[in-house]
Amino acid sequence: MSDTYDLVIIGGGPGGYNCAIRAGQLGLKVACVETRKTLGGTCLNVGCIPSKALLHSTELYEAANKDFAGMGIDATVKLNLPKMMESKAKTVDQLTKGIEFLFKKNKVDHIEGFGKIVDANTVDVDGKKIKTKNIVIATGSEVATLPGIEIDEERIISSTGALDLKKVPEKMVVIGGGVIGLELGSVWRRLGAEVTVVEFLDHILPGMDAEVQKTGQRILKKQGMKFHTGHKVTAVEKLKSKLKVTMEPSKGGEATTFDADVVLVSIGRRPFTEGLGLETVGVATDKRGFIETNHFKTNVPGIWAVGDCIKGPMLAHKAEEDGCAVAELIAGQPGHVDYNLVPGVVYTKPEMANLGQTEQELKEAGIPYKSGKFIFMANSRAKANHETDGFIKILAHAETDEILGAHMIGPMVGEMIQEICVAMAFRASAEDIARVCHAHPTLSEAVRQAAMGVNGWTMQS
Repeated sequence: MSDTYDLVIIGGGPGGYNCAIRAGQLGLKVACVETRKTLGGTCLNVGCIPSKALLHSTELYEAANKDFAGMGIDATVKLNLPKMMESKAKTVDQLTKGIEFLFKKNKVDHIEGFGKIVDANTVDVDGKKIKTKNIVIATGSEVATLPGIEIDEERIISSTGALDLKKVPEKMVVIGGGVIGLELGSVWRRLGAEVTVVEFLDHILPGMDAEVQKTGQRILKKQGMKFHTGHKVTAVEKLKSKLKVTMEPSKGGEATTFDADVVLVSIGRRPFTEGLGLETVGVATDKRGFIETNHFKTNVPGIWAVGDCIKGPMLAHKAEEDGCAVAELIAGQPGHVDYNLVPGVVYTKPEMANLGQTEQELKEAGIPYKSGKFIFMANSRAKANHETDGFIKILAHAETDEILGAHMIGPMVGEMIQEICVAMAFRASAEDIARVCHAHPTLSEAVRQAAMGVNGWTMQS
C-alpha cells in the first residue's frame, strides 16, 4: 500500500472501478475504497447484473411454458426458484472476482471500509488516514423511500429485496412505473405473481418517447400486468398474513384499498452523499443532494465526483464513462462524456431503448424534424422468431437529415440502439444508415428500414 496516492476513489461501483482501472492503466498510484466486501457497487451486486440474470431466466421459463408448443416443441417445465437464485449469485460472483483481477493487474489497491473526506488530500477509512493528491467521489445512489412506508426487505421491499425473494408472491404491488419497477415486476409476473403497478403520472416510463410508453404499457398489460396510472400509494398496512395497500388518484379523489403479499417500492434513486464529510471540506451540493460539478470538478480543488452522485442520467454506463474521463483528466489527458449519446434501455420483453431527443422535446425546442418508423411485424427475422411486437423510430433534422434521436420497442433493441449511438457520435444522417447494407434476415434491418422511412423510401407494405 502506498504512503501517498495520486488518486483515492471513494466507491467501487461502475464509476469508481472504471476510474481506478483506467487510472492504473495510465500509470497513476490508485486506491479504491469500498464498504462492501465485493467490488461492483449496486449495479453488479444488487442491481443491473442480478436483475438481468433473473430477467433472462424467467424469459426462458415463460417461453417454455407458453411459446414452445406453437413452435412444435412439447415440454414440461417446473420452476426451481432456489436454483434460479443460485445461478444469479454465481454470475455476480464471477463478475466481482473479475474486477478484483483487473485491480491486481493494474496495481490498484482495494481498501475495504467507509471512506470519509478529511481534507482535499486526506481520506479517513474507519480511522486510518490515507494521503492522496486527488479524491474522486463515486458513491453512487441509494433507493428513494416513501414517507410512512418502511422497507423491511421481506414484505415491503426495495429492488434489493426483489432480487432475493424466497418464494413467488401471489400478489405483488409495484409502486412506480419506471424502469426498475417494470423489470422486476416482469420477473415475478412470469413466475406466477399477479403484479399491479401504481404510477403517480398518467403514463409509465417518464422521459421516454410517448409512443414507446403507450405501446409498452399495452404490451405489458396484454402479458398480464395490471396498471393504475395517475394514482399514488398513500399507505401500506402490515397485517398478519397480508398487506393492505391504500391508493388514491394523484390529483385527489376517493381512496381505494386492496391486498398484497409483497409491495415493491421503486420510485427512483437518490444520490448517496451523506456521511462523506462534504460539509467539512465545503463541497457544494444541490437541494437534492447531488454534488455540484464543472466537468467533474467540485468547487474544492483536487476533489472530483462522478456517476449517480452528480447530475445526469443515473445509469451504470454513464458512470463508467464519467470514471474513465476523470482518470484521463487527472493524468493530464483530455477526458469528455457526451450525455446526448447515453442510451437508455428497459430490459422487459420486449425491450425498450431510447437515445437523443424525443418528438415532444423537439417540438418544444422548435426544431424542425422528420421521422421514419418501421414495425417488427414487417421484419422477416422477427416473424421467424415469433417476436413481432414493437417498432423502431428514428428522428432526423428536417433540413440537414442529421439524426437527432431514436426510440425503440421490440426484440433486442437494447443491442440495436448502439448503431444509432455510433451514427450520432459521427453526426450521421438518416440517409447514411439507410445506405449501409445490413445482413438479411436480421432484426437490425428494422433500423435501416426506419432510417429509409425518414426520407420516405422504406420497404414496408
